[in-house]
Amino acid sequence: MSSKYGTTYAGSGDGPDLRAEGLRLAYDERVVVEDLDLAVPSGRITVIVGANACGKSTLLRALARLLRPEGGSVHLDGRSIHSVPTRALAQRLGILPQAPVAPEGLTVIDLVGRGRSPHQTWWRQWSSADEQAVRDALRATSMDDLADRAVDELSGGQRQRAWIAMAVAQGTPVMLLDEPTTYLDLAHQIDVLDLITDLNRQQGRTVVMVLHDLNQACRYADHIVAMKAGRVVGEGTPSEVVTAAMVREVFGLRCVVGEDPVSGTPMVVPMSRHHGGVTDSADVVPGV
Repeated sequence: MSSKYGTTYAGSGDGPDLRAEGLRLAYDERVVVEDLDLAVPSGRITVIVGANACGKSTLLRALARLLRPEGGSVHLDGRSIHSVPTRALAQRLGILPQAPVAPEGLTVIDLVGRGRSPHQTWWRQWSSADEQAVRDALRATSMDDLADRAVDELSGGQRQRAWIAMAVAQGTPVMLLDEPTTYLDLAHQIDVLDLITDLNRQQGRTVVMVLHDLNQACRYADHIVAMKAGRVVGEGTPSEVVTAAMVREVFGLRCVVGEDPVSGTPMVVPMSRHHGGVTDSADVVPGV
C-alpha cells in the first residue's frame, strides 16, 4: 500500500501488533478523525505529526482505549482492545498523557511503583519481581538518586523522567506518549527523547508518540505519520514523508528541507514573510 507521502506500513513482524482500521472518532457531534487506517511498526519508534487540532492526541487516546470509536476499531495482537480486560490491556499497553500530575507529596519511588499495579491482584501482592522492576526503571531513567524525593519538588525534566520511569516499570511492550517534551527546555527535550530511544533500542519497546517539533521527529522516528484534518496524508521513513510539499500541505508553511548536519535526517527550515529567500518550488537544498 502507498500514501501520498511515503509508504504505508503493512505488517508488524513478531512483536506486538497494534493497528486501527476505519477509525472514526468524535467528541459529541464533532468528528475529529474519519476513516483512518494505521498499522504501528512493531519494535520501532513511530512519531505522529500535524498541525494543532488535526487529531493527533485524539488518535493516541483511541489507541490507548481512552476514547471509544464511533466507527471502525483498534486491535492489539488481532483482538479488539475493547474486548480485552482492563488489567490484561494494562500489561500490554501503557500511555503517558500530556502534563500528568502526581498527588501532592508522592515520592518518585511510590509513583514508579504505581506502574506495577496492573501486575497485582488480591492473591498476588507486591513481590520481589515488582521491587526489581521499580529499581530497574529508576536505573534506566537515571532517577536512583531522586527516588525518595517528592515528585512535586522536582524540575520539569526530572518530573518527566519520573513519569517515564513509571511507564518503564509497568513493563508494557507498547508505550504511547502524548507530547513527552511539552514545557521542557531544549536540553531536557533532547534528554527525554534520548531516554525514550534507549528504551526502544535496548528493550525493544514499541513506541508511539506525538511531537510538535518536526526536526526532532525526523531525528528520533523510524516511522512518521503525518495527519491533516483527521486523516493520514503520509507515512513512512522521515526522508520519505518530510518534504517541503508535505509541510506546506499539512502545516500551511513554506520551507526548505535540507539534511541535518548532525543526524543526516531531514531538517526543516521555515520561511516567513520576513525570511523568504527561495521560491515555492524549492524542495531540498543540499547542505542547508
